[in-house]
Amino acid sequence: MANSPQAKKRARQNERRFAVNKARRSRIRTYLRKVEEAIAAGDQSVAQAALREAQPELMRGVTKGVLHKNTASRKMSRLAARVKAMA
Repeated sequence: MANSPQAKKRARQNERRFAVNKARRSRIRTYLRKVEEAIAAGDQSVAQAALREAQPELMRGVTKGVLHKNTASRKMSRLAARVKAMA
């Protein structure tokens, strides 16, 4: 358990950051799920629109430190390839 005042403050900060990051990760997953559902439904125009909405969310997750840059790029690349293959 944290004993020093600095360690106690760090514990409080970590809890806050965890909550913010959890919300951000959840938001990103929601956007990704919308793309997946559009792909599963077979609707390319909806899938493309969902992909365009998901891209900035993914990159925002990178800048905020929730995702690694390569992870986000890989997800975008794979989703884009799947949407393109629907044509």
